[in-house]
Amino acid sequence: MNRTFPICRGRRDAQGNQQPNGFTLMELLIVIAIILILMLMAIPTIGSLKKKANETSAINSVQVIFKAEMQYESTYPSNGYACTLTALGGDPNSGAPSATSAQILQSDLSSSFKSGYIFTIACKDKVTVNSTDRYNSYTITAIPQTVGKTGDRGFCGDQAGTIRFDPAGGSNCTQSLGQ
Repeated sequence: MNRTFPICRGRRDAQGNQQPNGFTLMELLIVIAIILILMLMAIPTIGSLKKKANETSAINSVQVIFKAEMQYESTYPSNGYACTLTALGGDPNSGAPSATSAQILQSDLSSSFKSGYIFTIACKDKVTVNSTDRYNSYTITAIPQTVGKTGDRGFCGDQAGTIRFDPAGGSNCTQSLGQ
């Protein structure tokens, strides 16, 4: 009694003919269409999550710059606050820290660009003592590189540690962050 078993069993249609197993082209197209629809629904959510993450990073970066300014002012009291991010930054391998390269801030932030935001410092309230300029106040600004894409709001901070935001994405920070 010799019996042979087929390697691939098929299904039988209404007339009893055997058809191979698998998906039809129509079934595959329907599955692909459903996957595409689900992906299209998820893409806007991913974009808004990225903007929210960039904004959170910008707020944290403003706080880091504030702390670096406090450390700079206590290290170089005759200069007051630093007027540039490069003065707060600097390469630790380039020698000892100085007032123009304090090596307090990491290089990613001292480059003025981080997580879709552009950072700047503007000094105010300059006093000249013994031919040395001392700055008694400053403003930190963080604005999105592309408003609506990398972030929606601009952020500002000052020597008091107050962070405000501009809902239009600029540097006209009038609304309190409510920390």
